[in-house]
Amino acid sequence: MDTDLTRRAFLQSAAIAAGGLTLGACGGEGAVGTAPTPLRILILGGTNFIGPHQVRTAVERGHEVTLFNRGVTNPDLFPELETLIGDRDGDLGALAGREWDVVIDNPANIPRWVRLSAEALRGAVGKYVFVSSTGVYVPYLTTDIREDAPVDTIDDPETEEVNGRTFGALKALAEDEARAAFPDNHLIVRPTYIIGPGDPTDRYTYWPVRLARGGEVLAPGTPDDPMQHVDARDLGAFMIKAVEDDLDGTFNVVGPREGLTMGSLLERTRQAIGWEATFTWVDAAFLREHGIGALTYWTEPVGDYLGMMQVNGDKAFAAGFEMRPLEQTARETLEWFNAQDAERQELRSGLAPEREAELLAGFRGEG
Repeated sequence: MDTDLTRRAFLQSAAIAAGGLTLGACGGEGAVGTAPTPLRILILGGTNFIGPHQVRTAVERGHEVTLFNRGVTNPDLFPELETLIGDRDGDLGALAGREWDVVIDNPANIPRWVRLSAEALRGAVGKYVFVSSTGVYVPYLTTDIREDAPVDTIDDPETEEVNGRTFGALKALAEDEARAAFPDNHLIVRPTYIIGPGDPTDRYTYWPVRLARGGEVLAPGTPDDPMQHVDARDLGAFMIKAVEDDLDGTFNVVGPREGLTMGSLLERTRQAIGWEATFTWVDAAFLREHGIGALTYWTEPVGDYLGMMQVNGDKAFAAGFEMRPLEQTARETLEWFNAQDAERQELRSGLAPEREAELLAGFRGEG
């Protein structure tokens, strides 16, 4: 799919982005182990992209997991678990009369949904965990963005229209609802772009799939442009570790810790999958001239996008967050994608082969 986005459209997209398993309790490749104290965990959602990784880690750690969702997305994924059927938008009756130690709120983009859920669960759960996004920092005018940085605001805080302009501000308001309802027992997690097997966006998936085709690959921007992401499995593992450790407050979940550039992302992905490919670096100005303000989850790190891929994750790493090597994510993402049916193998991000060839020819002055 050709992602010929304007720069403004990509800023909107950036806000919306920024959401079998065997891994360590806080990510990586170690054994899961058993939690010191089993918890009763309620997960709102739990069957789409990041939720299943939370579920599997929690179950393997010995926790008792209950799901609450509409029974629409992958309803047969966890037949062994109790699933309460309802809807965040007013149908919360199935939660009445029950108690849990922790609730993890995955899918809420609208503050009212968090308010309703928090009201229904106040007194029935010990801690409210809300999955937010680094999109709250839009526009990303500085670098080394920490958890106390200003967040986006919106003129009409009652709007429920979720789009690129409203997403970050609504997430920030939803965070406030969780804090207000559970002032002493809340955990706010702000992941950046979430990648890995099962990613419905194909933002990172495009790269191992494209590199596996070999040949000349259009690489956007410069090799030094910063990049960040988090594997969904490591995000889920960190969240379960965080509730086991009874963490409170707000955490940026971004990585890798040692830093990453577009050049190292592509080269490490290429080496991981073992295919021959060459990179032609096409500068941002040329891409803009041809209607491309962004490619997958890359954009030129200037202006409103300066710090989008330079969010500070030190607090989460200090609390035990770990990231598996990019090479592992690359191999396993490609394996997952290759196992999908033909319809799902229509990439949802990146460049169609014909468009890529056209751009490369134009960049060389052959068009």
